Amino acid sequence: MTSARLIAGIPSANRSLYHAVRFNVGDPAACIDFLHDGRPPHRVFVCRDIEMERARRHARADAVACPRDFEPAGGLSGDRETATAQAVAECIRRQGVTHVVADRTLALVWAEHLRQAGIAVEYDPLLGVMARRAKDAQEVDWLRAAQRATEDAMRMACETVARAIPDRNGILFHDGDRLTSERLRFMIDVHLLRLGFANPPSIVACGAQGADCHEHGHGELRTGQPVIVDIFPRCQRTLYNGDCTRTVVNGEPHPAVRAMHAAVHEAKRAGIAAVRAGATGEAVHRATLAVIHAHGFPSGMPPADAPDTWCGMTHGTGHGLGLDVHEPPLLDFKGPSLVAGDAVTVEPGLYGRAHGGLRIEDLVVVREGGAENLGSLFEGLDWR
Repeated sequence: MTSARLIAGIPSANRSLYHAVRFNVGDPAACIDFLHDGRPPHRVFVCRDIEMERARRHARADAVACPRDFEPAGGLSGDRETATAQAVAECIRRQGVTHVVADRTLALVWAEHLRQAGIAVEYDPLLGVMARRAKDAQEVDWLRAAQRATEDAMRMACETVARAIPDRNGILFHDGDRLTSERLRFMIDVHLLRLGFANPPSIVACGAQGADCHEHGHGELRTGQPVIVDIFPRCQRTLYNGDCTRTVVNGEPHPAVRAMHAAVHEAKRAGIAAVRAGATGEAVHRATLAVIHAHGFPSGMPPADAPDTWCGMTHGTGHGLGLDVHEPPLLDFKGPSLVAGDAVTVEPGLYGRAHGGLRIEDLVVVREGGAENLGSLFEGLDWR
């Protein structure tokens, strides 16, 4: 008896499809795994005709076809996505398959043409998810390269802040001009572009702006205030991401900022120490929070009437990373059991209106006996 699994869409946008075939293209395509009793799966990759030769060389598939190879009796639509969905349904029908298992990314255009061909669709919420979580050796190499580039940009950014010259009002100057969040973001973008990375807007948040952990930052950077720098670029060749956060202070940090840094630094170490295959994301988060609480800081969102002096950890410990910057699993309450090959960030932070925010983030790969840290970047506040 033959059954089938289906992941379909546009590989350049559908990360699960790209992950399955490791072939990047900007047109509709599909990966069909035919499952035969007692035999290995047979994978058919359906893509546009002009991509077939390249796909045969590079795609992870046993066979490569185009929509014309499976034209139904009524012909193919002039709409490219519809035509590909029609051909995929016909390909599956010709194998005598009446039941397909699909992942969470399947769009209605594909489901509708399967239905019209008399093929039932079953949703598997874990299809593609677990495969993407357990990174193989190639993926870890790509992540390691992405993290290396990310840390290179981070080093440049933090050293630029640390070595800037403050004027009498505490505003930082670099190469004769004011150093702003916007300017430093541009410098990070250019640095990463030269390394072959596309970079969404980095976080460069100074002082009170850093009290919101996702505030991107704006305006002048100032001496004596913590500057959170969070960089998460994507390699234009492999599509895998890096992710790193550091906090830098130009000049002398306030004692309260030093106390925040000590707690966050120790909490990150405790979180990484708790990471191993079989541990839950919640257990890692609780290990991080235990240190935060031991240093006298609360966690959770601040109460509505919290004073300006309130300072706490307002988010989870981390998240999965790969083809997306945020993907399963979460290191948070109800976080699932970790599997060998998971790539996760460990990024405790503290945030308050009085002094702003402070966060330190590393990327680690889950192994059976612990965590492999893919970075080795300085973690202190003084980058001079």
